[in-house]
Amino acid sequence: MTSHQTTQTMKPATAAKKLGVYLQATPTEFQEGVVSRNELNALQTDPPEWLLELRRNGPHPRPVVAAKLGISIAGLARGGVTEALTTEQIDALKKDSPEWLQRERATQAEVRKEAARIKEKNAAQADQPGRPRS
Repeated sequence: MTSHQTTQTMKPATAAKKLGVYLQATPTEFQEGVVSRNELNALQTDPPEWLLELRRNGPHPRPVVAAKLGISIAGLARGGVTEALTTEQIDALKKDSPEWLQRERATQAEVRKEAARIKEKNAAQADQPGRPRS
């Protein structure tokens, strides 16, 4: 009995998401094909020049833009940013520091503080003797 292993493939949108790049900015061959798990691994370990350039200068997808600005994706939307941005545009936003960006950064800082507080509280409860562990 022989086992036939099929090659696992993904849509270009999924591969672009895993690579952290904006799909519409990738080469046409990438957008119109399918990407195997092996091809994705090869792109991650030895990225071609187009991938290095996209990661360096963009345009970047919204999750990357949000991370570079230190805010949430929802915060981007509240700030009116709905499109992919280049590194240059992100740097300009950081420099200008509009009021909405300051507000969203403060909100994100509060969210992180609360998450840390809850994690600490849960860790303290787990360390208490005699408490049932779930």
